Amino acid sequence: MNFILAVDIRIKPENVDKFMAGLLENARAARKEPGCRQFEVLVDPADRTKVMLFEVYDDEKAFEVHQQTPHFKKYLAEAVPLLADRQRHVLKRAL
Repeated sequence: MNFILAVDIRIKPENVDKFMAGLLENARAARKEPGCRQFEVLVDPADRTKVMLFEVYDDEKAFEVHQQTPHFKKYLAEAVPLLADRQRHVLKRAL
């Protein structure tokens, strides 16, 4: 069964450009991982500080492998100080 993650992110306004550069680099690398089925970066058109990540992995193990990649570790270390808030939600398909 797939492992699905939605992450609601609020970026500090002065950090939007820097954060997005790192996030997009991480997303491009994640999409190349064998266990990653989908990695979407969604931005609120009315407020650039609001971003949502929608990620689909083969399973939880594939997500754990993603978290150990150098590109994810780099992204996380650089991104967290730029954020005002981040909330992760694990989801599953109803059917």
